[in-house]
Amino acid sequence: MFIGESAVGAPPNDAHVNLYIGPQNGPVGTALATAAAMPRQGYIPLATVLKPNILVKPYTLFVGKADVRTEKHGDLHYGAAQIGVAEGLTRAVNEKHFPPEALDEWCVIAAVWLDWAANDDDAVFLNNRQATYESAIRAMSRFPSKSDLNEAFRTSGNRYYTPKQENRW
Repeated sequence: MFIGESAVGAPPNDAHVNLYIGPQNGPVGTALATAAAMPRQGYIPLATVLKPNILVKPYTLFVGKADVRTEKHGDLHYGAAQIGVAEGLTRAVNEKHFPPEALDEWCVIAAVWLDWAANDDDAVFLNNRQATYESAIRAMSRFPSKSDLNEAFRTSGNRYYTPKQENRW
């Protein structure tokens, strides 16, 4: 199994994408089938398409991390964010970041954050496209390395919280 992550853009139109990639007959395939078969209110997984009737390869299930609360949020979720994921993944495939067998024998789960206050279709599209592309490359290259982890450990933090210097090890 390969796992990638990327966060791109500024709130509220930012994107945070986690990709879980692996063979269809492995744990990712099992998780994908389970998620697709068990939608729940506000969380409807969907097949990722470049346009109607054209699935991306490897087969990708788009799963929102935030429940759909408004019509606009749903439109952004199923429209701009989903198309962004489709294009980002397809670019990574076209640039040969995946082995050839991945196209027909692997699958992907894209867990996608879409802020409830998002309001810009183009920004949501561009941010999700870039985050998916970066996430795919990171997954397939096994990023981060041990040295990347050690550097991040010394400077950890995110937009919600960064530890004070006196609270670091």
